[in-house]
Amino acid sequence: MFVGYVVLALLLAVVLAMSGFGKLTRDPKITASLQKAGVPLHWFPPLAGCEIAGAVGLVVGIWLAPLGVAAATGVTLYFVGAVVAHLRARDLAGLGAPVVVLAVAVATLVLRLAA
Repeated sequence: MFVGYVVLALLLAVVLAMSGFGKLTRDPKITASLQKAGVPLHWFPPLAGCEIAGAVGLVVGIWLAPLGVAAATGVTLYFVGAVVAHLRARDLAGLGAPVVVLAVAVATLVLRLAA
């Protein structure tokens, strides 16, 4: 279980770091998707901070299990919010990525709890 957590945590951390960086630099694809979901531009830096903190927490959680659990829980809740935001805006086209990342976050949480 631990090896599975490490693999998923590192993969998810890379995705979160790239997404956070994309929000900070206002990547056009990310910006368009979030604006379709009704996310204002001034929310981008705090959202990016949450993603980067989650990435760091998942990696450090390899050695500190409670931090790994907390980070995986936070990332799961973050992406539950992302899915809800896309559903509320009826942005079904933008729903794919958050659903996939949510599934990976849940799997990461389950593996960290089981390890």
